[in-house]
Amino acid sequence: MIKAASNMSKSVLRQAKITPHRSGARGHSDHGWLNTYHSFSFADWYNPKFSHFGSLRVLNEDRVKANSGFPTHPHRDFEIFSYILSGELTHRDSMLAKGKEGGESDKFYRMHRGDVQFTTGGTGIAHSEFNEHKSDTVHFLQIWAMPWKKGLSPRYHTRTFDEEAKKKGFVTILSPLKGGPEATAQQEKDAEPTVAESIPIHADFAMGAGIIAPEKAFEWVVGAKATEANKRKVYVHLPMTQNGKAKIRIDGREDAELVEGDGAFIEGVNAGDKLAIESIGSVAAEVIVLDTA
Repeated sequence: MIKAASNMSKSVLRQAKITPHRSGARGHSDHGWLNTYHSFSFADWYNPKFSHFGSLRVLNEDRVKANSGFPTHPHRDFEIFSYILSGELTHRDSMLAKGKEGGESDKFYRMHRGDVQFTTGGTGIAHSEFNEHKSDTVHFLQIWAMPWKKGLSPRYHTRTFDEEAKKKGFVTILSPLKGGPEATAQQEKDAEPTVAESIPIHADFAMGAGIIAPEKAFEWVVGAKATEANKRKVYVHLPMTQNGKAKIRIDGREDAELVEGDGAFIEGVNAGDKLAIESIGSVAAEVIVLDTA
């Protein structure tokens, strides 16, 4: 839903607590081939203030140079997803050998802007993520969520989300698997998400993405009309995509204005609440919303 920013000049969700997480407070490492920022404790960077937020455990904003990347490594008992902002990222895994992917191998493995790849680590899986492009850097978000139970069967989903749809309002990227924690074997096989056209996740968790034009505002419906728990937490992230020209304001609050690289913890909200996010910079702001119990 789009509204003029001038209509969003005051707080609507007065009960909500909004705490900005500034870009400069993130962990940061530049390895040459990899320039990475960690919103939550990760690898060698640990901050007890930023360990997790509900089931959200990892939010890394990564840039990987051409002809480099993450060699094959294992994952277990996490829901892991990559959201491509620019460039391309090639994924290979232990479930399919290189050259055995079939006719859609490039479509499945080589991701571009608008693509999201989702991994259920479950009982264990190994994969690599490499930028095989000859010259361009890939910029993407890698996000991890804690599943509602361990020992799930490993699985992948890849989906492309329309750029124009994101310019009209928040698009739901992930929503809980139908059947929830007690999903049957058939429901696991069907892999049907609660919200149609999204990717199913094994958690009471939803993700949205929108591209908000200057002086416009979108509303995120807390819980995405899909989640179990009524009491929710929402994390908002503004990726570094516009050379610092993008800026947003949350719930009409001047103390909840974010610049690129910033995030915000939003607590004290309930399913069905409408969270307004305005674009107050000089260019469109690509906004990521992570909604958890």
